[in-house]
Amino acid sequence: MILFKPIAADPGNKPYAAVAETHSAAVFFVGEYAYKVKKPVNLGFLDFTTPELREAACVRETELNRRFAPDVYLGVGELRDPGGAVRDHLVMMRRMPASRQLSALIRAGIPVADQVRQVARVLTVQHAGALRSAQISEQGGRDALLRRWEDNLSQAAALPGHLLDSGILAETGQLARQFLAGRGPLLAARVSAGRIVDGHGDLLADDIYCLDDGPRILDCLDFDDQLRWLDGLDDAAFLMMDLERLCAPVLARQFADWYAEFSGDPAPASLRHHYVAYRAFVRTKVTCIKAGQGSDSGKLAGAARRLADISLRHLRAGAVTLVLIGGLPGSGKSALAQAAADRLGFTVLNSDRIRKELAGIEPTESAAAPYGAGIYTAEGTERCYAELLNRAETLLANGESVIADASWISAEHRAAAKATARRASAQLVQVRCAAPEDLMRRRMAARTADTSDANAEIARKMAAAAVSWPGATTISTEAGGSGGDLKSAGFTGLVDEALTVIRPHGPDHVWRPTRPVMLPG
Repeated sequence: MILFKPIAADPGNKPYAAVAETHSAAVFFVGEYAYKVKKPVNLGFLDFTTPELREAACVRETELNRRFAPDVYLGVGELRDPGGAVRDHLVMMRRMPASRQLSALIRAGIPVADQVRQVARVLTVQHAGALRSAQISEQGGRDALLRRWEDNLSQAAALPGHLLDSGILAETGQLARQFLAGRGPLLAARVSAGRIVDGHGDLLADDIYCLDDGPRILDCLDFDDQLRWLDGLDDAAFLMMDLERLCAPVLARQFADWYAEFSGDPAPASLRHHYVAYRAFVRTKVTCIKAGQGSDSGKLAGAARRLADISLRHLRAGAVTLVLIGGLPGSGKSALAQAAADRLGFTVLNSDRIRKELAGIEPTESAAAPYGAGIYTAEGTERCYAELLNRAETLLANGESVIADASWISAEHRAAAKATARRASAQLVQVRCAAPEDLMRRRMAARTADTSDANAEIARKMAAAAVSWPGATTISTEAGGSGGDLKSAGFTGLVDEALTVIRPHGPDHVWRPTRPVMLPG
């Protein structure tokens, strides 16, 4: 044990001191040091009511935080009375310069990309060597994640009605549940890959200090092991969310990319969005609780609503989706499907390519045949659509959104697609491409090496076999012209139109708060 010995001078030899309080502790800043004393409180999720419990908490906090900042957490000190008897314990730390706090640097507009990149590397290294076990892995499974969401949703719903809009709460819950319901294979694969670790658990910009010799990450979650046992990406999502809260969207995205690069994490974007949404919602709930307790209730309520907006935007952006883009040959569906996928990061499954693959033919090799013959028999078509939807279901279960590029003229095939989306708990969007007949003929005639073998006669017979497509949004591709110029203004407009159908709340979601979420105190 280290005796409590305050030093009341900074490097400039000027005395200074300060005190900061949380709901469970008080921190005394004296000279070059900080001393954290646990309050004798029982808050349900933590109990510091006896000296023995406070001592154990100090020891545990020091041990856990030394994983990230060993030179900051100096040890556990003793508070003694004049007679020398030990009365309490405290955590002894080096005092970090407030001017180097990451959140302060961001608010001051100081460039910190290099420092944030260092934080990503430090976090990745810690995760690589972090404790793992079956007990820890259990906390990264779907049931544990759903339980955490339900706990926070029910607690938020019990708050005064003026704090959060009931519609926002309802949509947040619906999207969170839908994501988890269909992502069992993705989450199970993360567990099997050892992605669930004993992490930091509360990675916020206020607790990161950017020093000349590298970052110091403080104040990990120490009062509940299970809340600190989480997917490494979930751990990193804390800071992604907090950077967005501080109105540093580019930095948030960069940090996410750096963490993925350093950790070699192949997680789909949907999972990243989901974890950011969860962290924003937890912060929403906590901010609402504070709003009901303090004098800054108005400001806190506004901050809570903006945090809820961050959560909902990420849930919408990460919604796993099956998009059917269909139409007759020459309608522009394949060009539109590929362009939309490039913008959204979706996977395209093309029926022409799959059909030829199943037949052992190269994608651009001609397999031209009369309507209903060759590889285009009814049996071949059924096999093609079944394989397309089977691949789509696997991708959806693993968090990847899919654009299924096929004619979709059959109601039975569309019904099978709906069933696939339902089994995968994925959203279903249906887009029908249309163009004047003469324009479609010119497009087919202009093809050179292409996966499609359709000609004008086949297109005419397909049109005769097509049935109405209720539920689809029809997009006229006439403005795209006949030359296949995907960069033309007309075609770009068609892509934008399709994106508003697929992602009505914002097709190009980025980390984009309208202003910083300022939390009083």
